[in-house]
Amino acid sequence: MTPSSPRAKLTVSDLDAFYGPAHILFGVGFEVRAGEVVALLGRNGAGKSTTLRAVMGLLPSRTGRITFEDADISHRPTHEIARLGLGYVPEDRRVFTDLTVEENLLVGRQPPRAGKPPWTPERLYALFPNLAEMRRRPGGQMSGGEQQMLTIARTLMGNPSLVLLDEPSEGLAPKIVEQMAGAITAMKREGLSLVVAEQNLHFARLISDRAVIVETGRVRFQGTLAELDADPAIRDATLAV
Repeated sequence: MTPSSPRAKLTVSDLDAFYGPAHILFGVGFEVRAGEVVALLGRNGAGKSTTLRAVMGLLPSRTGRITFEDADISHRPTHEIARLGLGYVPEDRRVFTDLTVEENLLVGRQPPRAGKPPWTPERLYALFPNLAEMRRRPGGQMSGGEQQMLTIARTLMGNPSLVLLDEPSEGLAPKIVEQMAGAITAMKREGLSLVVAEQNLHFARLISDRAVIVETGRVRFQGTLAELDADPAIRDATLAV
């Protein structure tokens, strides 16, 4: 069980999730505070993506309690969760290949939220300068890293207050990884909270305030990166290849 702090933006408690008869998550619990970046770490197949999908309501078979900005979203459909301000960027970079960068962004547009400046294409081009240079290029003619940036930018057009990012650095060139880390840091400065599922511990160090390690569907560690470094046994047991 994860108690909710007064500043918690997202609280996940006793989350179990299933793919058909397969039990994948076992009592997962963690919280994300306002303006915080939490790295959800673990090896491939540990349950990171399943956790994000369950939080977003994309797994019909799940139990436990999930609250977002004091609303119980445990049993809400995905479109309602998104409208509340929870954004989700899947691992597989689902851009509209026949639409231009600008058209992809406009597809994701949602009304602004009270007290927050809305994300616009121009603000996003400042955040992702690579996209500004190719605003009229079809999504299918972009590199994997550029498509990843576009997918994140399109999600931000929905004006979320918390974003779930699934493996944003996977398969990217080191230079693009650095740009991605800078963009995530800039999103945090804008007041966004983020949960970033990652295998790359170096990338997690660049962006995150705290880490949650998942192994075989169970939380094995929660704390700061400094606390993780102070416990090399758990780090090596859960993250080393």
